[in-house]
Amino acid sequence: MMIAIAINAIVIFCLGFPSLSRNILWIILDDIFIVFFLVEAIVKVRTLKFKKYWKNNWNRFDFIIAVLSLPLLFPFVSKQIELQGIDPFFILMLRLFRLFRLVRFFWFVPNLAHLLRGLTRAFKASIFVLIILVFMNFVLSILTTHFYGQLAPDLFGNPLKSFYTIFQLFTLEGWNEIPKTIEQATDSSITIFLTRVYFAFIVLLGGIFGMSLANAIFVDEMTLDNNEVIEEQLNRMENQIKELKDLINNNQD
Repeated sequence: MMIAIAINAIVIFCLGFPSLSRNILWIILDDIFIVFFLVEAIVKVRTLKFKKYWKNNWNRFDFIIAVLSLPLLFPFVSKQIELQGIDPFFILMLRLFRLFRLVRFFWFVPNLAHLLRGLTRAFKASIFVLIILVFMNFVLSILTTHFYGQLAPDLFGNPLKSFYTIFQLFTLEGWNEIPKTIEQATDSSITIFLTRVYFAFIVLLGGIFGMSLANAIFVDEMTLDNNEVIEEQLNRMENQIKELKDLINNNQD
């Protein structure tokens, strides 16, 4: 089943190309997989009985996907969908939804439960820093809109645009191009100097200090289990060394 899911994902990927999206052979191949997974669901229901089958979360997930994929098998339904003008979106969503079957492959990842626990713990630990960064972005977006909204309307024309641009500065993505855009819109040397200082401050505060702090907390929490194992091993070694010393002292006495 994992091989079938992987091949079906490749077929759906190929159907995303405009030159193949209307190719009858690829469409038939996709339909074959729809029937295949529908038959799989029917066989499981008959084998396990519906009540027992429905208790399993993966079975419920597969059954829902199989049912939602049925309209693709009937040309009349697909034609009506196309006449309603929603064919590109609706058909694409049905196909993409089936790609969620690939989530099953994650269960083959070694120590997945350990990794998920680390991710949950890291997210909880860094959420406070992320909230501070969002609040700082919010305040800076309002200030920057007031300062540079007229000089660079594409970047700071309103608080929403400013919010996105400030976020870009936090990620250090092309941050030096933003003050250059403002410098080109003014001839005042004082404005140019203050602009450089202002955006350098934003990059240092949010991009270097803020994001680095968030990354450090996240990585530290992710590796906490490994540190705990090492600490446990060290404590065990210390206890063994202490017992050995006590044994030596007793023998000397």
